[in-house]
Amino acid sequence: MATAAAFSLLLFLLLVASSSAFYLPGVAPRDFVKGDELQVKVNKLSSTKTQLPYNYYFLDYCKPAKILNSAENLGEVLRGDRIENSIYTFKMRTDETCKVACRTKLTKETEKNFKEKIDDEYRVNMILDNLPVAVPRQSRDGSQLPSYEHGFRVGYKDILTGSKDNKYYINNHLSFKVLYHMDPETDDARIVGFEPSDVKWASRWDTYLLMNDDQIHWFSIINSLMIVLFLSGMVAMIMMRTLYKDIANYNQLDTQEEAQEETGWKLVHGDVFRPPTNSDLLCVFVGTGVQFFLMAVVTMIFALLGFLSPSNRGGLMTAMVLLWVFMGLFAGYSSARLFKMFKGTEWKKITLKTALMFPAIVFSIFFVLNALIWGEKSSGAVPFGTMFALVFLWFGISVPLVFAGSFLGFKKPPVEDPVKTNKIPRQIPEQAWYMQPAFSILIGGILPFGAVFIELFFILTSIWLNQFYYIFGFLFIVFVILLVTCAEITIVLCYFQLCSEDYHWWWRAYLTAGSSALYLFLYAAFYFFTKLEITKVVSGILYFGYMLIGSFAFFVLTGTIGFYACFWFVRKIYSSVKID
Repeated sequence: MATAAAFSLLLFLLLVASSSAFYLPGVAPRDFVKGDELQVKVNKLSSTKTQLPYNYYFLDYCKPAKILNSAENLGEVLRGDRIENSIYTFKMRTDETCKVACRTKLTKETEKNFKEKIDDEYRVNMILDNLPVAVPRQSRDGSQLPSYEHGFRVGYKDILTGSKDNKYYINNHLSFKVLYHMDPETDDARIVGFEPSDVKWASRWDTYLLMNDDQIHWFSIINSLMIVLFLSGMVAMIMMRTLYKDIANYNQLDTQEEAQEETGWKLVHGDVFRPPTNSDLLCVFVGTGVQFFLMAVVTMIFALLGFLSPSNRGGLMTAMVLLWVFMGLFAGYSSARLFKMFKGTEWKKITLKTALMFPAIVFSIFFVLNALIWGEKSSGAVPFGTMFALVFLWFGISVPLVFAGSFLGFKKPPVEDPVKTNKIPRQIPEQAWYMQPAFSILIGGILPFGAVFIELFFILTSIWLNQFYYIFGFLFIVFVILLVTCAEITIVLCYFQLCSEDYHWWWRAYLTAGSSALYLFLYAAFYFFTKLEITKVVSGILYFGYMLIGSFAFFVLTGTIGFYACFWFVRKIYSSVKID
């Protein structure tokens, strides 16, 4: 097993290196001397109205003699990036006046394509020395700080009053301003932006990363942090005082008559560790949740340390996919340990479900969405080769690692329950309306969602409105708040449930925290109708399809956090009292 783990680690490092997924701080910038040739590369045409990227040369733009594709990593392909060469070239530190790129006459078909892209507000994305092109925009609030937009519009439409015909204008006159920073000791220069500047190379991405309103972001995060921390503190204090009182009272009961008069959570000690219904499915979801949790933690640690950078397009997504694959080892281990505790014997069956169930659901949705994108002739469609690579990562690496982890987990001795389980299940008394499973579960998901919905707004904006997201410090804080909130709200509701003598807590614990995913999806729908201007049916299906995948992943993650917190809590309280 040690050899297999070492081989997996080596393969992981090779995949990361080959995909160019990580950006190492301190990598030497590219130095230019006067007269060096600079070539502008072109990327996809993008629109926040359709969310369907297209190849730059989908429109009849001026083409070089030979179109060359740049090698994209896995994340870039999944994002729909298609980087190619162009006819636009410059000489370093040499001003050039107007030059004719080419002359062409549009056909009816190409004219139609331009009109459609102008109507859908498509923008042209270009790259120079790995910096994306941006255009200055006027500030609406009168601020003197510079503000920029990604890319430039394909063109614009002049709506004529009282006329059925609208005039379309193509942005076919481009003026480039290239910023460079001179090295004070040498004659070398480094590209940092779009006009002569004293900006240093290390700060050249600041313009792109500060396009959002930082004041609102800071205020929202701090406000959310203070509210959630206050509520968490109150919940923790109430729980500790109540529990200590209960445990002290139970341990003081000496006679059998006193024991028969007791009520509350101690009464169900003989049933609280009884395996739940559909225990196999619970093991699968818990194992998958562990896989997601570790992937999220390691990804954020890499990002916090500066190993992921927006200068490497697709690096974040590539890292997440690879980390998900290799965390399959822990998914198999976790599901097998829980399965053995439930007295399960067919470990290969539960392992196969853990390795296939969640990825199969996600891949099926992804495949349908990709078919829709392909039907629209968009560059966002994942090519067959990339699809094959994803399947290989799944079956060639992830599945074997899940089996290896499950083998190791099942070899371990089973987790011993702190109390014995009765042979005959205890009858559960009639529950009050507010302790019914549906109501309790839905209430439990509100607080975890409230901990993240502000940050969720910025994440959705970066994904669907073509903004950069690189504030992983805030994201990590919110993630910790989410973890604490899921754990505490699940423990509180589980305690109330046990006090009502309802011992079916296994699935309830998972679903209580996991129900926050429902609110996430509802918020995504609210965001769609209030913030986005998507009009195409296909684009709407893509949005809700991808948000369904994201919500499902959030359900698995938060549900697992709540489950393990409740599992620890139940074991703790029942091992703290004297059971005859």
